[in-house]
Amino acid sequence: MERKMPKDFYWGGSVSSFQTEGARNEGGKGLCVYDVRPMNPEFSDWNVAIDEYHRYDEDIALMKDMGFNFYRFSICWSRIIPNGTLDEPVNEEGVAFYNQLIDKLLAAGIEPMITLVHFDMPYHLVKNYNGFASRYVVDCFERYARVCIERFGDRVKHWMSFNEQNLHGMMLRVSNAEDIPEGVSLPKHLYQVNHNVFIAHCKAVKALRELQPDAKFCGMNAVTNIYPYTNTPKNNLFAWQAYQYMNGFHCDVFAKGKYPDYMVAYLENRGWMPTFEEGDDELLKYTVDYIAFSYYRSNTITEGEFDYERPYHEVVQEHCVKNPHCEANEWNWEIDPIGFRWTLNDLATRSGLPVFVLENGIGWREDMSQEEVDQMLAEGRTIEDDYRINYHRDHIKEMENAMFEEDVKCLGYITWGPIDILASMCNMDKRYGFVYVNRTNKDIRDLKRIPKKSYAWIKKAFESNGEDLD
Repeated sequence: MERKMPKDFYWGGSVSSFQTEGARNEGGKGLCVYDVRPMNPEFSDWNVAIDEYHRYDEDIALMKDMGFNFYRFSICWSRIIPNGTLDEPVNEEGVAFYNQLIDKLLAAGIEPMITLVHFDMPYHLVKNYNGFASRYVVDCFERYARVCIERFGDRVKHWMSFNEQNLHGMMLRVSNAEDIPEGVSLPKHLYQVNHNVFIAHCKAVKALRELQPDAKFCGMNAVTNIYPYTNTPKNNLFAWQAYQYMNGFHCDVFAKGKYPDYMVAYLENRGWMPTFEEGDDELLKYTVDYIAFSYYRSNTITEGEFDYERPYHEVVQEHCVKNPHCEANEWNWEIDPIGFRWTLNDLATRSGLPVFVLENGIGWREDMSQEEVDQMLAEGRTIEDDYRINYHRDHIKEMENAMFEEDVKCLGYITWGPIDILASMCNMDKRYGFVYVNRTNKDIRDLKRIPKKSYAWIKKAFESNGEDLD
């Protein structure tokens, strides 16, 4: 096979609205859960973020110069429908903002992709309905999805419902459904909420099929490859089960339109099988066009067994150990490009669908005082982030190996936070970008965009369609 990337391969970046936009009280935006959620006092808040709301022109120009032809962003639900309800008016200022963003991306030759929910939600739906614990909120999400498809679907041809949807089967926080009903166990509530999110996702797929049948919809997971720490049969079985529950479950539903048998057995054996409302089985049959995923690291686990009291992710977490064969960053995320290739193969094989890398990258601390920034610029220097270049080079090479050696159909390689953003816990210390943003957790500064060493490297890699990785 000739080792040449497809001409229509996508290269670009992914972000979320709450980590980038700022403008908390502008443009008719309603109160969202991130506006009120308590934060680590050592970190920041979301009020300004990197001020994308006012700086998209500058940042789109940077992305275009880096060779981007794809950009995945999330819409802030409360900018479109401030309280998120079924009957309130659409906020036309919010619609106009995203229309302008989409038009500017297209004018720059960058294909937009919309994520409808990136862990965000109007606070009204959290406070009054416990988020996706409520089927009313599922209906509200369907209305929101239809509004977005109607307003933006003539130009946006790539869509997804929930960022890293398998996390909804692991933590109630991302579903904004943290109030557990009296008399209901944590896992029973968790997997019911997860089911409600599946139904919301499928209602969005159904809406796209009806309103924009030529557009594509994906299902997206956060995938961490899982290795056994030892070569015992028991450890191998436990690692295999962990991978199925944490990664395979949602992929199988996305691709095949039903709960896989192994998951039905797991849930029914423990009395945790969610309640299906009338029509749910039919809704689940709205499958996706491709499987998307984020990948940053792999995990290694010791021998264990899944008990009948705790959800699967809690059991897996207590068995995680350091892999002696992988280096890691400061946050103990282990660097494993071979595991990336393994994941590409697994997702493609199990789904029978194309796959799409929607997040990849490495977080690194790049602390500088304002005086250090000024001195760096005065001397014509930049941030020497060879660790980031090495990370992306090794992962792109393994992606290409999967494509050329195993014939994996991969649609694109999309990096996370290509211009520095606040990390998911609102921490500016953990940076992923090829462009430095001049702010810290407590000091907003001037938010100046400063290309790092990796900027020139990723530009060369993207513009050569993945051929020039030196």
